[in-house]
Amino acid sequence: MEASEARNQNLPPAPLWRHLLAMLYDTLLIVPLFMAAAALWVALLGPTDNIRDPAVPAALQWCTWGVILLAFFGIFWRRAGQTLGMQAWRLRLVTESGTPPTWLQVTIRVAGATVSFAALGGGYWWRFIPPRRRYWHDRLSKTHIVVIPKDSSGRRG
Repeated sequence: MEASEARNQNLPPAPLWRHLLAMLYDTLLIVPLFMAAAALWVALLGPTDNIRDPAVPAALQWCTWGVILLAFFGIFWRRAGQTLGMQAWRLRLVTESGTPPTWLQVTIRVAGATVSFAALGGGYWWRFIPPRRRYWHDRLSKTHIVVIPKDSSGRRG
């Protein structure tokens, strides 16, 4: 794995703007999954009569969304290190060791990114602080996002 580790060390880190655009692409894929899950719960538990007494408990909905996020990112990151949005912007998730991320690393990264976002984006702005310039969830999960050179992405540029 030394060659893989060295190759990952030489790839430039993803600029924030590029990472945000990849996140926007992925959001356009995740929101319909959230909507389908909500529709499924309403179909199973029945519609509600009023907004004060929802048919689907909020905790159940939040847990479902968490599972969807974990499955979405876990499947993509464990398989190729890239979600569809990351593929469009030539980004890849890499580990410090050069191996594919483990399910534990994926779980830590998804949870850490959620906390980073909930803290008014503080975990994302942390990348501007030297020396390592990494997001909170990068540091916690021992992973980070890099830009893939055009010649190795499989696309014509």
